[in-house]
Amino acid sequence: MARRRKHRTHLKGGVASNPGSAEGVPKSFVIKHGPVGHSLAQLVRDVRKVMEPNTASRLRERARNKLRDFLTMAPALGVSHLLAFTLTDVAPSMRIVRLSAGPTLSFRVERYSLMKDIINSSKHARSISTVEYLSPPLLVLASFPPPSPTTPPHLTLMMKTFQSMFPPLSPQTLSLSSARRVVLIHYNADRGTVDFRHYLITVKPYGVSKRIRRILEGAPVKKSSSSHATLDLGNEKDVADFLLRRKGEPGPSSDGYESAASSASSAAGDDADAISLADDYVGRNNKKGQKRAVKLDEVGPRMELRLIKVVEGVPGKEGGVLYHEFVKKSKAEIRAQKAEHAAKEKLRQQRREEQERNVQRKKAAQEAKKKGKKSGEDGDDEDEDEDEEEGANPDEEMGSEAEQDFSDDDDESGDREDDGAWDDDEMISEDEESAGESDSESEDEAPRPPPKKAKTKSKR
Repeated sequence: MARRRKHRTHLKGGVASNPGSAEGVPKSFVIKHGPVGHSLAQLVRDVRKVMEPNTASRLRERARNKLRDFLTMAPALGVSHLLAFTLTDVAPSMRIVRLSAGPTLSFRVERYSLMKDIINSSKHARSISTVEYLSPPLLVLASFPPPSPTTPPHLTLMMKTFQSMFPPLSPQTLSLSSARRVVLIHYNADRGTVDFRHYLITVKPYGVSKRIRRILEGAPVKKSSSSHATLDLGNEKDVADFLLRRKGEPGPSSDGYESAASSASSAAGDDADAISLADDYVGRNNKKGQKRAVKLDEVGPRMELRLIKVVEGVPGKEGGVLYHEFVKKSKAEIRAQKAEHAAKEKLRQQRREEQERNVQRKKAAQEAKKKGKKSGEDGDDEDEDEDEEEGANPDEEMGSEAEQDFSDDDDESGDREDDGAWDDDEMISEDEESAGESDSESEDEAPRPPPKKAKTKSKR
């Protein structure tokens, strides 16, 4: 059995080896919040595809996860934007949160289409590979009013919010082959909505008819599972039959083609679509200096958004309401609201400072307590040493006094022995002998107490 080869899943060198993780590149979380249903969950996955590679594509939300969990985790991972989708009673909602201080923009999703719906409804469906998602898309902002004193401030803020979600474009350092996708944000002034579109960039030969382009590119005539990788002209008597067949005239494959006259317009093309490649691009024969036509193929998802509310701060720490679609307030109400939020912010700051002071005070008390314990242990050791040194002299003094006492006792006992010494000439009377015998007998006959029984533990 062959040994399984381990594939490296991390990059060495950190930011230097991974250009997408460099500082200043915005990163995002795209999540769903609450029960949203299958269709909206698929829209969340499609939006993650749009935001790749600077997003968490495999992020999994759990039912017990709250919005503040993602807000707490995002700054540690360098996430700058949070896109939260939820389902309300009126319509789906999308919130764009700028981390970590706000603002928060709330949109209502008026209409949306998934990627699979766009591809299935497209006449010229194009297969999407993972190569297109290795580089971030190019952002195009269309029909937004230019910033000016007369421009509504919420439109300028919305434009800057969308602009900050994608990496900035640097023409001097941008590689042409990395430009694979385009995200279009179009403001519709008549409806007051924002259209969100996602396209793939395709490059085709310019000044060549469709039939000749098929020969050059090697594309099959029919898109089916049994089609060949190259164009099959085996049933044609001459290549002119394929190139000059009139439109609608059936051929060997029962497929009509354009005539030479009708293909003149396709051969000429539009000069506005033609560009000269500044560098080599992906695809066959797309070399530097070649004239090519650039086309955009929509791959989805597609959304129509309406701005409902703009709030300072992030969810859970909201500030003043900067804009509301349906609620309008007077200047006095706006000033009162600002004063109320300023008072709340001041109180929050005071509480934070008080907590920091309490933490510092507790740390200082713990350090002082540790120092006191160490100094007390050192003092106890010194006292014990002094006691040992002082305790040695009293023992010696007591020993000498005891020797003197013993010597005095010996002298006294010797005197007593001399005084009470036995005299052989001294006579003992009979009464004394009988008293001595009776005393000895009584001592021998004295009852002894019974021996105590040994206590044994019984095994149960």
